[in-house]
Amino acid sequence: MLEKPAIGDQEIIACVQAAFGLAVDRLEFLPLGADVNTAVYRLTARQKPYFLKLRRGLFKAVSVTLPRFLHEQGIQELIPAYATQSGALWAELGEYRVMLFPFIEGHDAYDVPLTDAQWRQFGAALRRVQSVVLPPALAAAIPQESYPPQWRERVNYFMQHVQERPFTDPVAQKLAAFLLEKRAAVARLVQRTEQLVEWVRERPLPHVLCHSDIHAWNLLISHEGALYLVDWDDPILAPKERDLMFIGAGLGNIWHTPREITLFYEGYGAAEVDQDVLAYYRGERIIQDIAAYCEQIFLSDEGGTDREAALRNVASNFLPGGTIDIALNSGREAI
Repeated sequence: MLEKPAIGDQEIIACVQAAFGLAVDRLEFLPLGADVNTAVYRLTARQKPYFLKLRRGLFKAVSVTLPRFLHEQGIQELIPAYATQSGALWAELGEYRVMLFPFIEGHDAYDVPLTDAQWRQFGAALRRVQSVVLPPALAAAIPQESYPPQWRERVNYFMQHVQERPFTDPVAQKLAAFLLEKRAAVARLVQRTEQLVEWVRERPLPHVLCHSDIHAWNLLISHEGALYLVDWDDPILAPKERDLMFIGAGLGNIWHTPREITLFYEGYGAAEVDQDVLAYYRGERIIQDIAAYCEQIFLSDEGGTDREAALRNVASNFLPGGTIDIALNSGREAI
C-alpha cells in the first residue's frame, strides 16, 4: 500500500501498547508494496525498531503460524511474528489484523541485486521450505492447488467491460485504452494458459509447500547480507513449479538471466522441472495480476498513488521481452 490508510496513528499505537505491552515512542508509515489491503509501519519502542503490519479483508491465520513453524524447524530465512501478551500472533483493530515483527534494516532484492552467494542461499532455503513435513493441523489450514479458472474468467470479463463501458476516472480511462490496444496479446495469453492447464491437470504432480509469491520484492536483504523470505499471506500446497516459476519469469524485468537461474539451482539442488507446469504458472500469474489491478482501478476510484502504480504494473508485462513474452515462450510446446 502506497497511500496511508484512513486509520489514526493513535488508534494503532493504543492497540500495540495494549496487545504487546510496548511503550511506543514513534510510528512511521512505510509506503511499500502493491497490496492495497496491507499497510506497514516502522514502530519504535524504547529505541528498538519493530515492523508493524496491518492487514484488512481476508486474513489467513496460517500467514503467521506457518512462518513461526518454519523458523522453529531451523529455517532461519523466515521472520516469525512476536506474540501478544495473551500468546496470540496478531491483535484485532477494527477491520484490521495487527502483526508485529523484528525490524530488519535493509532492502528488497529488487532494489539490491542478489550476490552469487545469496542466490545459492535463496535456492537452498526454498528447497528446505518445500521439503518440510507439516503437522496435520497446519497442513489442513493450507489450500491445495486446484487450478481454478476464476482469474482467466475475470480477465475475459474486464476485456469485454472495457469495450462496452465509458470511464470518467483518468486512470481507468488510461487502463481501458491500453487494454483495448493490447487485446490480441491478452487473448493469446489467456488461450495459451487455458491450453496449458488442461495438460497440467493430467499429470501426477506431487504437492509441496509453496510460498506462492516469492518474487524479488518478497526477499529482504539486511544491511549485513542476511536473506529472508517474507510475506507469507497465501501459502499453498502445489507442484514445486508454483514457486520455481519466479526464477526466470522476469517480473520487474529482473531474475531472467541464465547466470541467475544457474546460481539459484546450485543452491536448490538437482530437480526435474516440468517446463509446461512452469509455463502455466507464469501465464496464470500475469493473468491474476491483470485481473486484480482491473478490479482496483475499474471497480473503485480510491487509492491515489496506488492507482497509478497499478497502471504501470499492468503495462510493464507487455514490454518487449517482458513477462508475457517469457511466459508465452516457456514450456516444451510454447507458441
